[in-house]
Amino acid sequence: MTETGKRLVEELDEQGVEYVFGYPGGRAIEILDHVPDADVEMVRPRDEREASVMAEMHGRLTGNPGVLAGQGPWIGSLGAIGQMEGKLASSPMVVITEASERGDYSTLAPYQQARGDYGGLDLPSALDAYTKENWFPRSPTETVRSLQLAFKHATAGRPGPTAIILDGDAVTEEMPEDPIPPVWDGHDQVQNWESRPAREDVKTAITALSEADRPVIIAGNGVHAADAYDQLETVAEATDAVVTTSYLGKSTFPETHELAAGVIGSFGHEGANQVVSEADVLLVVGCRMNPMDTNWQSPEFIRPDEQTIIHADIDTRNAGWVYPADVALIGDAAHSLDDLAANLPESAGNDWARDRAAAAQESFYAPKCESDASPIKPQRAVKEIEAVVDAETIVTADSGNNRFWLLNYLQTPGTGTYYGSGGVGAMGWATPAAVSAAITTEKDIIAVAGDGGFTMTMTSVETAVENGVAPTFVVLNDTSLGMVRQMQHEEGDIAGVEFHDTDFVKAAEAFGAEATRAVTPAELATALEEGTSADVPFVIDVRIDRDEEMVESLQSSFYKEVGGLHE
Repeated sequence: MTETGKRLVEELDEQGVEYVFGYPGGRAIEILDHVPDADVEMVRPRDEREASVMAEMHGRLTGNPGVLAGQGPWIGSLGAIGQMEGKLASSPMVVITEASERGDYSTLAPYQQARGDYGGLDLPSALDAYTKENWFPRSPTETVRSLQLAFKHATAGRPGPTAIILDGDAVTEEMPEDPIPPVWDGHDQVQNWESRPAREDVKTAITALSEADRPVIIAGNGVHAADAYDQLETVAEATDAVVTTSYLGKSTFPETHELAAGVIGSFGHEGANQVVSEADVLLVVGCRMNPMDTNWQSPEFIRPDEQTIIHADIDTRNAGWVYPADVALIGDAAHSLDDLAANLPESAGNDWARDRAAAAQESFYAPKCESDASPIKPQRAVKEIEAVVDAETIVTADSGNNRFWLLNYLQTPGTGTYYGSGGVGAMGWATPAAVSAAITTEKDIIAVAGDGGFTMTMTSVETAVENGVAPTFVVLNDTSLGMVRQMQHEEGDIAGVEFHDTDFVKAAEAFGAEATRAVTPAELATALEEGTSADVPFVIDVRIDRDEEMVESLQSSFYKEVGGLHE
């Protein structure tokens, strides 16, 4: 017979898990005790929040569930950040946690107990809020089967986080050799099948695209999730369609391509927004069309009564959710685009698309992108970052003003080169996400965050040092919570927006990284070259002009039209 904890680690091997991101504690130790003897590697950052982001980013990058493990009360609180982002950004994750029960003592003024009984915490209810599914098995057989189902559900249909809660004897007892009901082979139990759209719906969509004079594609995060980059480019070129993206869809299409127009939305590219408003046919692929994408439902932006809308999505509930769709293509984005490409007639050529895309790409530039001022203009800072980004570089972006400067002025040269905190939009995401990307891939990684977001999770720099990876961390530092500070009105200040001027150079060096401060564009250019070629993590404290108003500079005309609601 085999210990249940050991059998669970064998299941991780069966599922091809490379890394477990987590923090030892509680019954999770029953599993982590066996990890050193397996092919699975443990990545232990300084807390569960950072581990959860690392697991989420691993799932987002690879399409395979990122595994998060740790003690229930902390996975359900600190570790909720990555799970929430994973749910809203469709990242596959498997969470292995536990209820911190203590056998016969769990009903006696319980300490840390999270089963949901009187006097304790209710971890299952917490996980219900931000996982697709979760299981609370009560026997070894149920425990192993639940872990298999967690992997299956994490990638079934629209990806997302799932969880298994370990409990008492269900993980400490030995696994029966011939359990009833049986436990099937992990590969056979977990396999999923991809779906593709109905033929008649494909035919209807092809007719609309073939007859369009001004076709435009809106590509969302579903293209990332389906790894459908080549298929998207094939359809765009076959239909002579202008390609725009949502924020989460940024870098699903090279923004240097002659058909690329940039990112739509309230703080997106004006050129991209205008192109969408001019379209006669819109092909929306893997995008739910959230309020930021749609300029908060500006009536002049997307007009279902005047435009034909084709909505391709893995989930029929999302197709036509925000705007009524004329036809939906329900299935994996790669299959939906493949089916379109295989049946589209040869394009007669469309100068409108290339002319409008070329005009739209002007939105990636502003005169301040060339400013030599000090402190550094954020527009210029992004252009210096762009200068060291190629098709084999990944940029991770945090929440706040920094991501909107990046969204607008970083013109991505390839697919899968940009990922941002845009599901739930948590601050502190970019730094651990960059460490995860560096561990997961062999690419150059650049994390960009404000000083507020960087400080939240800067201990991830130490995790990078410990794991022998070398991301470059760019801190756009205005010594404040910039986006909130810029919402202040003349009649008074908002409490809590000013920060102590932290010495990030000393902090980074204390973690074992290298670091420097840049106060001029020339210093930033030198630091980026040094950082991206370093063999240890490198932190750049970039002093930016705090008086550059993000909203005033970047809000779209459609967003302004509806009153400029708070994000």
